[in-house]
Amino acid sequence: MRRTVAEHQQAVLEMLGRAWQGTGGVPLLHDAATRVPLTGLPGRVLAAELLAPIDLPPFANSQMDGFAIRVDPSAKQPHNIDSRKSTIYRVAKTIPAGILPPPLEPGTAAPIMTGAMLPVGANAVVPVEQARPAAFPAAGGTVKLPATRPGTFVRAKGSDLAAGSVAIAAGTLLNAAHIGLASALGCSSLPVRPEPRVLLVTTGDEVLLPGDPRAADGLPEGRIFDANMALLRANLVQAGVEVVLAPVVRDEPHALLEVLDGYVDSVDLILSTGGISAGAFEVVKQALSGLDVDFVSLALQPGGPQALGTYKGVPFIGFPGNPVSGVVSFELFLRPALTALLGAPAPRRRVLAALENALDSPAGKYQVRRGVYQGPGFESAASVREVGGPSSHLLGALAQANALIHIPAGVTELHAGSKVEVWLL
Repeated sequence: MRRTVAEHQQAVLEMLGRAWQGTGGVPLLHDAATRVPLTGLPGRVLAAELLAPIDLPPFANSQMDGFAIRVDPSAKQPHNIDSRKSTIYRVAKTIPAGILPPPLEPGTAAPIMTGAMLPVGANAVVPVEQARPAAFPAAGGTVKLPATRPGTFVRAKGSDLAAGSVAIAAGTLLNAAHIGLASALGCSSLPVRPEPRVLLVTTGDEVLLPGDPRAADGLPEGRIFDANMALLRANLVQAGVEVVLAPVVRDEPHALLEVLDGYVDSVDLILSTGGISAGAFEVVKQALSGLDVDFVSLALQPGGPQALGTYKGVPFIGFPGNPVSGVVSFELFLRPALTALLGAPAPRRRVLAALENALDSPAGKYQVRRGVYQGPGFESAASVREVGGPSSHLLGALAQANALIHIPAGVTELHAGSKVEVWLL
């Protein structure tokens, strides 16, 4: 009986979980940490919580260009202050950003710039636009300012983040906002979980890498340029994985074993493409049959043949050789497992969309089609249209797609307008 997509997703998750298991149920890749400069942090996972070493803001400062004044904090303030009631102040020396200002003298208003430190004695800021005149007079002059409340347009010390509080929790997938916060706290680097090292192995006598001298005068008859290595490497890198590229392996079992033995002690996962189906020259199946690797058939199109197990204790995953099959397999099985176990990459966004065209699907198979998704707009719902067809070699269609359309195993026909689950790429 064929394995379902859900069953294989669970099998991949459990296999990687067992192989990477550390003490206390924590994956081994959580135990280590490496410090990385801020420029290299997007998409990495924070290894330990970041406690704020300082207050943010580190001092009370002005939210506006205006006048720093003293408002009696004990005076009762009506709900609506009558701005027509004004007070004349003597103008003190201007306070630019970046200095320690002198204390504010009673009865004075200090011109203050946005972000500048509030002087001792001041507790409110009146925007310059509300002043009369609406300008900054010279020191020693006068200015008329409307009534205001204490704390108006003042950014209090620690009002964003108090020193000693958790700024970023451990396990956070870091984005630009986290990195900006770390920089504001004075951090030049952060400890992050190491990226898993994945050995990527492409197989096939017919495969040539771009630039191969054997194709200098044109692609030889019966040969193809590799797409799998480039395609899966890009997906893996985007998912936060360190990729180790093996040379293309010819269809000879001993050649594959030599390659695996050369890398097995230095990687966290082996991922192969091709050589696991029902043909006469399935090199991965020939080399690893009888070892701790299962070769299974899924009720899935594309991506039906799959391999899963370990090689000398290192997790092993085998994807089919057709490029679209490899991408679908990655999106369905490996990418979600990495997210669940390591915290990165971010999960794919899943939405419902209306089909722009009718589709049919083989009975009993979970089918994944490439699509172009258009989000909801003014008075229009989200929609998706298929590009290409179900065949697993259609790279041109894959390059046009920004989404994967999911058709459950029990569905054989979908009419235009039917709602489908879509994963946004």
